[in-house]
Amino acid sequence: MSISRQNLSVVIVTFKSDEVIDNCIQSIPEQIKIIIIDNSNDQKFKEKIEKKYNNVKCVLSTHNIGMGPGNNLGLRYVTTDYAIILNPDVIFEDNSIQKIIDESQKINSFAILAPISIDKKYPNYKMHKKDFSRKDDHTPFKVKSIDGYAMVLNLNRLNKLESFENYKYFDENFFMYLENDDLCKRLVEKNENIFVIPKSKIKHLGGKAVNIEYSQEIEFSRNWHWMWSKFYFSKKHYGYSIAFLKVFNNLISAKIKFFYYLITFNKFKRKIYKMRLSGLFNSMIGKKSFYRPKIDN
Repeated sequence: MSISRQNLSVVIVTFKSDEVIDNCIQSIPEQIKIIIIDNSNDQKFKEKIEKKYNNVKCVLSTHNIGMGPGNNLGLRYVTTDYAIILNPDVIFEDNSIQKIIDESQKINSFAILAPISIDKKYPNYKMHKKDFSRKDDHTPFKVKSIDGYAMVLNLNRLNKLESFENYKYFDENFFMYLENDDLCKRLVEKNENIFVIPKSKIKHLGGKAVNIEYSQEIEFSRNWHWMWSKFYFSKKHYGYSIAFLKVFNNLISAKIKFFYYLITFNKFKRKIYKMRLSGLFNSMIGKKSFYRPKIDN
């Protein structure tokens, strides 16, 4: 089966995403089914979004389960062979999804496809070390990994791979950050192909997935989970010793900056580096990624 609008779904994990979700949904052709997993368990949000869009089904998570588990949950509701994993602060440019569909016909075998970010300063992919350039701005090109805010999964192919059954595509130990790198690494190790489609363009607002009124608490959460995930990812794939070496500079830097902002009475910055130290420490001692943003519903 090939990609078509009828054989493609979109999974979006939201958390207090009211301010950006409409622009995201409206950039997706209405023939494509959208499944939203709302991690804020907001019944009013569900009723509003399902009433407004005929192609949207919103599933409420009983608690904030994070990105990886949220994506896996959303994929349980997918009945098509292909699914786009999408952040709510991503907007497709005109015809970008159709260009993914068209260009996919030119690729013999793939596990993941991705559109390309219009922000060239922050590419949404990493190349293999042996590849230093692309052929042109039109031809799909193979990459090592892509960012998780916009990725097309070939579910028909993934479901045939050992360790990807039972909807466990993403490692649910990750609450946020690097769950996409982990997925890509596991696929590359199985000799699966990941391609970027340069004709398909997206705009990623970056850090805008959660309403701005919660930005400070979300920033604390991001810093905690970035360090937790960085150590966990390295430990999982390279072992404890290598993981420690990879985060050693982060550990020293966070300690120095924490004490600097302590003596300069900068409470916000001090807590940022406290969160980094806490996330890293808890990951190093083997604790789960337990921290959650302290936000009242």
